[in-house]
Amino acid sequence: MMKKLHPIMFAGTGSDVGKSVVAAGFCRIFKQDGYCPAPFKAQNMALNSYATPDGLEIGRAQAVQAEAAGLSPHTDMNPLLLKPQTDKTCQVVLNGRPIGNRDAYSYFNPKGRDVLRKEVNAAFDRLNSRYNPVVMEGAGSISEINLRETDLVNMPMAMYAGADIILVADIDRGGVFASVYGSVMLQRPEERKRIKGILINKFRGDLRLFQPGVKMIEDLCGVPVIGVLPYFKDIFVEEEDNMQLATKARHAAGNGKVSVAVVLLRHISNFTDFNKIERDSRVNLYYADSAEDISKADIIIIPGSKSTIADLGYLRKSGMAQAIIKAAESGKTVVGICGGYQMMGTMISDPEGIEGSISCMPGLGLLPMHTVMNKEKTTTQVRFGLNGDNSCDMEGYEIHNGRTEADNGSNIKPLCIKEDGTQDGCMAGEKCMGTYIHGILDNSRFIDFLLHPYTQTEHSKSDTDNWKRFKDEQYDKLAELIRSNVDMKLVYEILQNDNDD
Repeated sequence: MMKKLHPIMFAGTGSDVGKSVVAAGFCRIFKQDGYCPAPFKAQNMALNSYATPDGLEIGRAQAVQAEAAGLSPHTDMNPLLLKPQTDKTCQVVLNGRPIGNRDAYSYFNPKGRDVLRKEVNAAFDRLNSRYNPVVMEGAGSISEINLRETDLVNMPMAMYAGADIILVADIDRGGVFASVYGSVMLQRPEERKRIKGILINKFRGDLRLFQPGVKMIEDLCGVPVIGVLPYFKDIFVEEEDNMQLATKARHAAGNGKVSVAVVLLRHISNFTDFNKIERDSRVNLYYADSAEDISKADIIIIPGSKSTIADLGYLRKSGMAQAIIKAAESGKTVVGICGGYQMMGTMISDPEGIEGSISCMPGLGLLPMHTVMNKEKTTTQVRFGLNGDNSCDMEGYEIHNGRTEADNGSNIKPLCIKEDGTQDGCMAGEKCMGTYIHGILDNSRFIDFLLHPYTQTEHSKSDTDNWKRFKDEQYDKLAELIRSNVDMKLVYEILQNDNDD
């Protein structure tokens, strides 16, 4: 029997320092070393979510970490999920189910905070009783002392769990000495004792030049640097945030590939839907934020959105809506996923104000369907096949508000047939289609179907057939990178040491 290790928390000196990927790598290392780890993030803020096998919702990052640990995702791994709707409001998802919308001021009000704290602590306790170790992730910066009394995810969670904290700092953005030192020194004495190691992430250049810096950090903070991880681009692990989407490759004319434009919505959700097709050698995928970008594509994909009506309005104001309609009329392929599917219909109605103050808005009119938003949320994993295909050998998941139905007098052709016999989506011709199924593009057969009009002469089959095997290989590569640059002997000593002083 493996010795019980302390829970370990990867907390950051700021946001986007790479905590999620580091935590996934350590989940894989502990699994490789014979332990049974499980990921945990008490509170996550993300539009990139995932439906668990029991039909509940968690942040995508914890689903990725669970995959690295060889586990099925569970709501205990992310009991509290905040899904931004505007700059000041979020949908609050507790234990996998939405409990309403909150503005930032009311959410961080100390009144009623103990209820949420009790829930996230209970989720941790359940995980900690079953798994060894619990690999925890903080959120944002560990030193946001103005939120100390209401914080559920950083230092108060670590103190409750008795976790050993590894402070993760991004050296690529600059100011690493100040951010590390300030993050440690701003903690209370009893909190500072929990910080057992420092991990420098995203280092570029010759590490020998930074060795004096490592000693300086250790001397200043009184905490060992457990390692320095190099900046890497050759290991693929799904991203939690969409901050880099706008910088991804634009159209490259004449390269012989199928140009796929994903419309860059302001409230884009579940952008991991495009990770697999992005890696297909037949495809040049880019994110389009102008009508010109859309006009250059062979295939246009309208992705999911957390604020569908607002994003539809944005498409109209920017001219992209007209460009999408023109593309469809000229015979190009247009695909809508979830919110994008809703936008492709004739009308979106929101009589209960689920998304905001706009009660209805005409859609793009590409599909003879209309959508009515409702409070009930669909979260489920599905198996399905294309309409007319007897097999249901593809899989994905649904996360959406709203009910989409055919317009009066319209006979629709569904895109997919689910395993239970129900229909999904709609097709208008062979190149205009929509679906509620996230992850539909994780299936090689659907990618081949989508690309078929453009790849009939050569390279007609997906070269990313075993997506699960590919992702598994990436977790192993990430684990090896960490092992090569982190003192794992020291990490295990930290996690087994009963002295917290």
